[in-house]
Amino acid sequence: MAISDEAHLRDWKHVLTLSKLQPGENVVVLTGEKSNATNLENSMRAVLGLGAQVCRLDVPPVFPEGPHGAERAANVGLTPIAGNRNAIELLKRADLVIDLMGLLHSPEQVEILAAKTRMLMVLEPPEVLARNLPCEDDKRRVMAADRRLRQARKMTVTSPGGTNLSVGLGQFGTLPEYGFADEPGHWDHWPSGFTSTWPSEGSGEGTVVIDRGDLLFPFKMYVQQPVRMEIREGRIVSVEGGFEATFLKRYIDAYQDPRAWAISHIGYGMQPKSRWTAQAMMDKAFSLGMEARSFYGNFLFSTGPNAEAGGSNDCRCHIDIPMAGCSVWLDDELMVQDGRLIAEGQRVEGL
Repeated sequence: MAISDEAHLRDWKHVLTLSKLQPGENVVVLTGEKSNATNLENSMRAVLGLGAQVCRLDVPPVFPEGPHGAERAANVGLTPIAGNRNAIELLKRADLVIDLMGLLHSPEQVEILAAKTRMLMVLEPPEVLARNLPCEDDKRRVMAADRRLRQARKMTVTSPGGTNLSVGLGQFGTLPEYGFADEPGHWDHWPSGFTSTWPSEGSGEGTVVIDRGDLLFPFKMYVQQPVRMEIREGRIVSVEGGFEATFLKRYIDAYQDPRAWAISHIGYGMQPKSRWTAQAMMDKAFSLGMEARSFYGNFLFSTGPNAEAGGSNDCRCHIDIPMAGCSVWLDDELMVQDGRLIAEGQRVEGL
């Protein structure tokens, strides 16, 4: 169901206030061919209503040469502003960038954040944003998880379906996501509610079983038949199962890049407002699927690049797999038990 412009504008003002937007600050709204027009209009109105200055930077599309055509999610890290110094320098000079195009996983985003620009990516339609409106308590819980994750040197994940994975941590930083960009150089994503990191390169041993009802992104599909993946030295070495296993293998093989089989970021969802079932109601063309990545207690396993964290893998193939019902340990401390957050300072009472 659509929401009114008045309500959507109010939501934008709420999130920008959480992002500590101040009168007189400079904001750039970055757009591309698929940017949501309602988000564009109401984000700019909200910026002006809070007394800041705003301009729009619209960048024409670039058709990539990847194996799956121009689909944005099939070409992570490749953006229309690559090599465009005028655009990059403008974004670096902004106090806040509202990214309605999608710079995630790109070297350009890393450079812009290094200039201490705040950045908020918003790619979902207004009704998803309204359902997942962030609050200060989201940040409190996510940052409590982030502090624990930064201390950890091992993550262990199990599930009733047969997952038993252990990865080493500590080489790379963490990525806390709580839905607003309130600190210099902080990137965030509305909607979200998540904590994640990247395994130390070459680390990761065991089995991951993608069970019935788990999701595969960027395909935005719920798994019907379990997929069993064996992990050795941080790479997927075998994939077995039914249709989804065959689909996954053919998709990744098309890149002809062995790095596509590496483990990328791993973490767990912390947003109680998000719904596991929501993706089934969404038009695939108009949703990135962040709600399904953030739902409370999911373990998110992903494949492909780690370059944004400072690693050596910048392959174009990236798969996100939110998994329900898993248990997650950091070192020897249980964080998530059977899909329920139990760690002090992270759980939501009643869930």
